[in-house]
Amino acid sequence: MILAVLDDLLFTSKIRATAAHLGVSVTFARSATAALDAMRANAPALVILDLNNPRIDPLGTIATMNADPVLAHIPTVGFVSHVQADVIEAARRAGVGEVMARSAFAARLPDILLRRSSSEA
Repeated sequence: MILAVLDDLLFTSKIRATAAHLGVSVTFARSATAALDAMRANAPALVILDLNNPRIDPLGTIATMNADPVLAHIPTVGFVSHVQADVIEAARRAGVGEVMARSAFAARLPDILLRRSSSEA
């Protein structure tokens, strides 16, 4: 299972449609609390974070994950507007595994989902 932490309708729809097409299981969380609860209930193969959404506190979520030995090993991918160099750098410093522009994330989404879902098998 892959966990996507976002509330952007466009990216939620894109991830949901791509996952359905590929037969990959994706669960969605719309808040940091819901995301952390979902991770603790069933450790995902990957956590996808919308780094542009302050309501989900993506860097705080990463900090909480890194401080918890049960969650610290979970791979993460964050997507962000390519013009926000400060957010990109902050995400890398916080420990987001892969940080990429929104356009790159959208283009690579099938590969990202397949790569991580196959690591569950």
